[in-house]
Amino acid sequence: MITVASLIPCLGGALALSGIAVMASRRRELLVRWCAWAAGVPLVTAAFWWGRPGIAVLAIVVGVVAVMEYAVLARLERPDRTVLAMGVAGVVLAAWLSPGQVLRGLAVAALALAAVPLLGADADHGGRRLGAGLLGLAWLSVLAGLVPLGASGLALFVAVSVADIVAFFAGRRFGGPRLSVLSPAKRWSGTLAGAVAGVVVLAPLSALTWPMAVAVAVGGPAGDLLESMLKRSARVKDSGRWLAGSGGLLDRIDSLLIALAVLLILR
Repeated sequence: MITVASLIPCLGGALALSGIAVMASRRRELLVRWCAWAAGVPLVTAAFWWGRPGIAVLAIVVGVVAVMEYAVLARLERPDRTVLAMGVAGVVLAAWLSPGQVLRGLAVAALALAAVPLLGADADHGGRRLGAGLLGLAWLSVLAGLVPLGASGLALFVAVSVADIVAFFAGRRFGGPRLSVLSPAKRWSGTLAGAVAGVVVLAPLSALTWPMAVAVAVGGPAGDLLESMLKRSARVKDSGRWLAGSGGLLDRIDSLLIALAVLLILR
């Protein structure tokens, strides 16, 4: 059985090894990014250690910040982003306090998103606003799945993070065909190497199951491409600039979101 306590040595070891690798590379941007991870990972671990209340609080905070970044990419107006943030937070709260009401919460949030452009009589952009709002709700409400997953969700986070790091370095090292025009810097070599590394790391975490493996190997890269598509459409490089060395929060959790969705579907 996976527990947060059993994952802490793995997390500490991964941070230490990655820190040594970053120091050896002597690349300032990687050092800044590692420092952000070194500060964030203990906070995430503490939230999971607290149990469902901690995970719910973490998911709400992450969800609201992600909504603000997504709203910029999707050009959502203030009323839309406010309702979307409330909807995502409501779904997470339902997953914590009343799991049987999650679908009802999603339905209420979807109707509320539809009501905003409808009540505003937005004939010019109402359809786009509604479509963008519903996509954001479906994409970001997946964070509610972390609540019932518990330590398994933390293991998924670790595996997806390892896969992303390995994919970055392997793609630059081996080159080869591009993965997609949506993200020209990513290569098939890096994606495959990252998928293998992510699946392999599940074993020492006692989390190696076929749904977890598929989520890491397929869901992770798909999530990265989804955000790349949104950023290219918005003509921006990063979803934000506030996270040191990493752009925005969405840039860090894009792979996790679709991996989490895949895992929930397969489970």
